[in-house]
Formats: sequence, C-alpha cells, structure tokens
Amino acid sequence: MAVELCLLLLLFCGSTMSEVQPIYKPPPGTLDFGFVPAKTYDTGAYHEPGAIGILFKIVHAFLYLVQPNTFPQDLIRKLAQQQFGNTQGDYQKAIYYEIGFIVSAALGLLFILLLPLVGLCFCMCRCCDNCGGEMHQRQKKNADCQRSCFATFLFVASLIISVGVLCAYAANQHLTNQVRGAKKLVNSNFKDLKIFLNDTPAQIDYLVSQYNTTKDKALSDLNNVGPVLGTRVQEQLGKEVRPALDAALTMAGAIRETKEALENVSVSVEVLQEGTERLHANLTDVKMHLSNTLNDSACNAAQAASTCNIIRNSLGQLTINANFSGLPGVSSQLAKVNDVLKIDLSSLVQKGYAAFNDTPDLVVNQTKNILSDIKSVLESIGSNITTFTRALPVQKILADLMVYLTQSETYVQDYFPIVEQYDFYRWLGCLILCCMLVLILVFYYLGLLCGTCGYDKHASPTTRGCISNTGGNFLMAGVGFSFLFSWLLMIVVVLTFVTGGNVEKLVCEPFEDKNLFKVLDTPYLLNKHWKNYLAGIIFKNPNVNLTFEKVYSDCKENKGIYTSLHLEHLFNINELLNISMYTEDVALKIEHIQINLSKIILLDEIGKENLLNFSSSGIDGIDFSAYLTEINKSVTKVDLLSFANDLEARADQLPKGALENALKGHANNIRMIHNQQVVPLEQAMSTLNQSIRLLKRTSSELMVKVKNVISAVNAAQNLINNNASQVIVQETKKYMDTIIGYFEQYTEWVKESISMEVAACKPIANVIDTAVDIFLCSYIADSVNTFWFGLGGSSMFLIPAIIFAVKLSKYYRRMDTEDVYDDSVEQW
Repeated sequence: MAVELCLLLLLFCGSTMSEVQPIYKPPPGTLDFGFVPAKTYDTGAYHEPGAIGILFKIVHAFLYLVQPNTFPQDLIRKLAQQQFGNTQGDYQKAIYYEIGFIVSAALGLLFILLLPLVGLCFCMCRCCDNCGGEMHQRQKKNADCQRSCFATFLFVASLIISVGVLCAYAANQHLTNQVRGAKKLVNSNFKDLKIFLNDTPAQIDYLVSQYNTTKDKALSDLNNVGPVLGTRVQEQLGKEVRPALDAALTMAGAIRETKEALENVSVSVEVLQEGTERLHANLTDVKMHLSNTLNDSACNAAQAASTCNIIRNSLGQLTINANFSGLPGVSSQLAKVNDVLKIDLSSLVQKGYAAFNDTPDLVVNQTKNILSDIKSVLESIGSNITTFTRALPVQKILADLMVYLTQSETYVQDYFPIVEQYDFYRWLGCLILCCMLVLILVFYYLGLLCGTCGYDKHASPTTRGCISNTGGNFLMAGVGFSFLFSWLLMIVVVLTFVTGGNVEKLVCEPFEDKNLFKVLDTPYLLNKHWKNYLAGIIFKNPNVNLTFEKVYSDCKENKGIYTSLHLEHLFNINELLNISMYTEDVALKIEHIQINLSKIILLDEIGKENLLNFSSSGIDGIDFSAYLTEINKSVTKVDLLSFANDLEARADQLPKGALENALKGHANNIRMIHNQQVVPLEQAMSTLNQSIRLLKRTSSELMVKVKNVISAVNAAQNLINNNASQVIVQETKKYMDTIIGYFEQYTEWVKESISMEVAACKPIANVIDTAVDIFLCSYIADSVNTFWFGLGGSSMFLIPAIIFAVKLSKYYRRMDTEDVYDDSVEQW
C-alpha cells in the first residue's frame, strides 16, 4: 500500500509542481487562487484517561524509581542487527539497564517460592501444636494492648490491600472499556484514510482548474493591452512629453495674459493722462479762489492775519505730482501680440496632448495579430495541462488503494468481536484474581468485625463467646487462603510487571520523545546494505536522506505527503512543469510586438513659429523704469483730504463770519475733488502697476524661455520618433514579465499547495499515534502496569496481614486450656 500511495502522489505531484526556487519575487499583479478544498479529519490522536490518570502517573513515577536509566539506543541497535553479545560489555550494559527489573523480579520469584513453602511449614507446625497451634493462651498483663495493636495493624493492612484491589479492578475495567470504545477510534482512522484518498483527486482537479485563473488574468491583460502596455509606454514617454507640452501650454497662457496686460497699460495711461489734466485745472481754480478769499480785508485783522498767512503759504502744495503725459505708448507691441493671437496656440498644444493620449489605441491597433497568436498559445497550454493530467493513472491507483483499505477495514471489523471476546476472558481472569484478594479481605474484615464485637474482656480464654470464636476462625481462614493464593497472584504480578514495565520504558517513552525513531533511522539497521531503509523502500536509493522521524513529524504537522516523503528525489518535476516550457512561446510572441508612434505630432511648425513671433513682439523693449517711476509717485504733492481737514481746522481758529465760512467751503470743494478725481486716478495707477510688472516678468529673458520651450518640445518629439523604440522594448519586457509572472505565481501556489495542503498526511501520523501511543501505551501498557501495581502491592501486604491475623486470632478463638492460679499461693 505504501509503495502504491507513493507512486500515486508522485504522479500527480509531478503534474502540478516545479522545482523549489531559492527566491521567489511575486509579480506585480497578485492572483487569488482561493483555498484548496480539504475536509477536516475527525480523528483526534490524543487520549485523556480521566481520573485514573492519577494512578497512571503514580505508576510512571514508580517505574522511574525502578528504572531511571536512559533509553539504551546502542543496545537496541545491536539487538536489531543481531550483533548483541559480540562483546562482553553488551551483557553488562543490558544488566545495568535492567537491574531494577531484575531485582524486583527476583524478589517476586523469592516471594513465589518462599511463601507457599512457609505456608506449608506453618501448617505442619500448627498441626504439631506449635506456631500457635496449641489451643492454650497464657495470661499477660498487656494482653488488651497487644490485641488492640494487632487488630489495628491488621485493619490498616487490610485497608491497603483493599486500595490495591480497587486500583487493580479500576485498571482492569478501564482496559475493557477502552477496548470496547476502540472500535469508534478505529473507524475514525479508516474514515480519515478514505477522506485522504477521496479528496486527493478533487484537490488535483482544483489545482489544474486554477490554471484558468492564470489564463483569464493573462487574457484580460492582453485584451486590455492598450490600458496595460500602452499606458506603461505612455507613462514612460510622458516623463518628458508632458512637461514639454505643459510648458508650451503655459506659454500660450502667457501670450493671452500679455495681451490683456498691454491693453490695460494702454487704457490706464490714457485715463491717467486725461485725469491728471482735469485735476491740474481744478486744483489751479481752487488755488485762485482761495487766494482771492485770503485777500479779503478780514484777513488783515490781528486775530486772522497769522492764520491767513499760513494758509496762503500752503497753497503751493495744491498741484499734481505724477506726470503721465511723457510715458511711451505700447500700441506697437499690442498690435504684434494680437497678430500672434490670430493663431490659437492652445488649440495646437491640445492637439499634441490628444495625439499623445491616443498611444494606447495605437498599441491596440498595432498588436491585434500578435495578441491573437498569444491567446492561441495560452489556450493550447491549458489543453496540454488538462490532457497530461487526464493521462495520469490517478483514478486507478486510488481505486486500488481504496480496495485495499476497504479490505483492511472489513478484516478489522470481522476480527474485532474476537478481540472483544478474548478481552472478556482477560477481564474475567483478572476479576478472579481480584476476587481472590477480596475473599481474603472478606475473611479478615469479618474476623475483625466478629472478634471485636464478640470479644468479652471479662470472659476467660476457655469461655469466650461463639461470635468471638467465629471471628478468630475467619482470621485463620484468611491466613489459609493467603498462603494458597499469594504465590499465584505474585506470578501474575511478576509476569505483567516485567512485560508492561519494559513496554513502557522501551516503547512508550522512546516513542514520546522520538528516540524510537532515531533507532529506526540508524543507518544499515533494518537492511545491512541500505543506509536509509525508508528511502530504499520508496526510492530504491538508500542514500537519500529520508528518515522515519522526519516523515512522522511532517505528517504530524499535516504537511502534504509530497513534502513528507521528499518525492522530488524520485521524480524530476522540473522536466514536466518547467515554467520556461510553458512561457517560451508567450515570451517570443510578446517580444515580436512592434509599436510605431511616429504619427504622434506634439507641436507643428506653425505653433513653434507662433512662439518665436511672440518672443519678437517687442514687449522686452518697453521702458518699464519710466512707468514704474511715475507709478511710484503720488497723484498730488499733498494729500488733499489732509489738506482739507487742516484748512477746516484753521478756519475754526478765525472769528465767526464770512471768512470762516468761505474757507470751510473751499475745504469741502477740495474733498470733493479728491473723491471724484484723485481716487479713480489711484485705481488706474494700481491697474497700470500690476500690468507693467506682469509685462516686466513676462519679458524677462523671453527669447530664452521660448527657445527652451521649443527645445523641450523638439526633444520630446525626437524621443517619440527616434528613441521610443527603446522605451517600448523596456515596457514590453515589463509587460512580458507581468504575463509570465502570472504563470510563475501559479506554479508557486501549486508548489505551496502540494507541500502543505494537497494529500495532507495527518491520517498517517494519526494511525501511528493510535496504534502505539493510544492502543499500546495508553490503553494496554498503562492499564496493565496499574493492574500489577495494585495487585502486587496487595500481595506484598498479605505478609504482614498473615502475621497480624495469626497473632490476633489467639485473642478471639476459644481455647481448650488456660492458665490456672492457686489462690493459696497467691495469698502466701
């Protein structure tokens, strides 16, 4: 069965895996293959003994005291290789290891030989009225104390024997209960093995079917070759193309802003020239009227003379400060810019954008034929995988294994009743042994009960009551049965002790700490010509490092059987599932993709000429310093609002009258001039300031900026026309790596699934655990060891019980004679 199973797994693993690669780099697009279908195994290869587990631990501790030595791997190896005894030291080592068992067994044999002999001698001695056989009891002052002590010691010994009997009975019953319940565990293991075989084809089919996920993703990318490959090419070229087009579009916006600024300058200068002329005329009239007012006779009065003189001296401040009449015009520059704007440069740049954004469509149109070939290759790969998988004799091998498994299950089911029947015989035999001790205990307990209850301390030995006498007889009956049964009990104890103890120390404990597997993995142990026996059986190559311990550990962790058995040493999977074999045709097809982007025109000659015309429009020849000089001046030499407020304040210093009112009227007139003429002029100057500064920034190195834009556009166009092939090759390779990466990802997923999920061999480890750890060790060895431990302890305490029972019976039985004391002697 094992060889067939290995061949089965070998075949289907070969159809779905590639060699393990040291480093795996996942492709950019992560595929979701879902989870390999797997059912949960029912068997829990762990036994919890329950309350009796405390007894098991006590027995284990006792065995450790008897046998504290480590597992003798060297001796077991020599024994398996039939080399034990070649050297004298082997026997010494064996005796040293087994010394605890030897001494204990020797004591048991001594018990078996001596106790019946002592019983026979004791019986013959009593028949001769010796050894307590004479029905005469001497009176002693401490008789009551002795009787109480003997009764107490016998009762304690009986209790200890009772505990031992209970332990033995519990172990006996525990083993029977576990044997009866073992059928469910056996069926669970067979069920898991069937699941193991039945799920394997479905898992294989799932792995194969997930190729469609890979194929669909690859086809999706191929169908979207524009968004995928075209976008990648566009992104790489766009690193130079987009900045160049953005610069050209920015320059187109600068042309429009320049026109607006020139128009603002022209209008603002005209407004300022006209406004300053009107303001100058109005301020001249204000000064004349103020001068006439100050020439009034009222100003000659002593109270007003000084104030009038101060006002008269400040009239020179009422004049304009900025002169815009001498500023040069910008009409010629505006005319040239308008000529430039007759061509819509923004529209030309947008056409470049549109042409460049059509790159994905160009890729789609130029790869139609190649893509159809690639799709055909992908379909053929899927067909080849399916055909190869169906050609494998998986179903036949699985069917043969299932037949073998079914036959094994039928065999177990047929013979299980026989096992239960023999277990019943064993249980009955052990129960009879326990009943022997129970019979002895019944006599002892009845003897103690009758003797204690019927004892009359006032009665003489010859006049003791019937109940007391019966109690003594019960005790002597217990002694007799003790001599009859004890040697038989000890024979069973010695045999089960030696057998069960060595099974625990030589099988169970080494199995738990895996030392037993280390012995099995000893080179040339099971076959003197094979270094590794398991590898020799499976691979016919004993040099492969395949060990029982590693296989068991991997199956215990529920790894796939391909990993556990290292089937890669038997089957060259790389030849069957070499990624290059499946992707070579795809790679060749993708490498033949040729994309021509020479139809993309970023900016035609008209647009470039338009940029050059803008650079020669003359805006850099504007006298910006003249403009900024006048703009930085205030409209008037004095703030008219401040002058008006000051004039009104000085008018308040004059005596009430016509002069005061006239001056306040002039102040209001000045305020009106400020609001109606100066404020609009200041707004016009602000607009002029912004426009002039914008023009100054735009004109700064304008020719250099335009040439840089044109150079960038030419460089991007040259990249598209001459060097785009390199970018396309690079991006095509990346695109090919993405497509190939899907196949690599698929094979990696298959490898991981085969290693950890497909044909997970947990049931095999469960079968071993069930057979050794549960059946042999937990069910049988622990129960047998606990049985002899209880039975042996009880048998050992029969010796003190015999002694105390014989001594105590003398105080309960009715004597034939007793000591007689002469009263005269006493009085004398």
